[in-house]
Amino acid sequence: MSSLLHAATAVRERAYAPYSKFKVGAAIRTPTGSVHVGCNVENAAYPQGTCAEGGAISAMIAAGDLEISEILVIADCPSPVPPCGGCRQKIAEFAASDVKVTMCTTAGKSLTMTVAELLPGSFDASFMDMP
Repeated sequence: MSSLLHAATAVRERAYAPYSKFKVGAAIRTPTGSVHVGCNVENAAYPQGTCAEGGAISAMIAAGDLEISEILVIADCPSPVPPCGGCRQKIAEFAASDVKVTMCTTAGKSLTMTVAELLPGSFDASFMDMP
C-alpha cells in the first residue's frame, strides 16, 4: 500500500482545485503491478470537472490495462472520504467486488472497504439487453 499512498499523495499535489481548494489524488494498482494515478480537475462549471478516481481509471485504460486490483484515494480532510457515487460505479466496472478501496487523509487516517461495501447495488452490463 505504501507505493500507492506515495503515488496518490504526489499526484494530489498537482490537482487543479482553484474553486473548492479540495485536492484529491488517486492511485490504482493492476494485477500486473502497474500503478496509474489521477487527480481531480475542477472547472468553473462544476459539473464539467473530473474526479481523481476517474482520472486514474482513464490513465489505466490508456495504458492498456482493464482491471483494478487495489485503489487508494487521499484528500485533505478530517476523516477519510469515500469516492462519489459516479466513481464508485466506475471502480465497480473494473474491479471485483472484493477489491480493497483505501481512503486516506493527509493527516494519516485511513479506512479500507471492499468495492461491494462501497457499492452494494452496482449496475453492470447484465442489466442491458446486449447481443
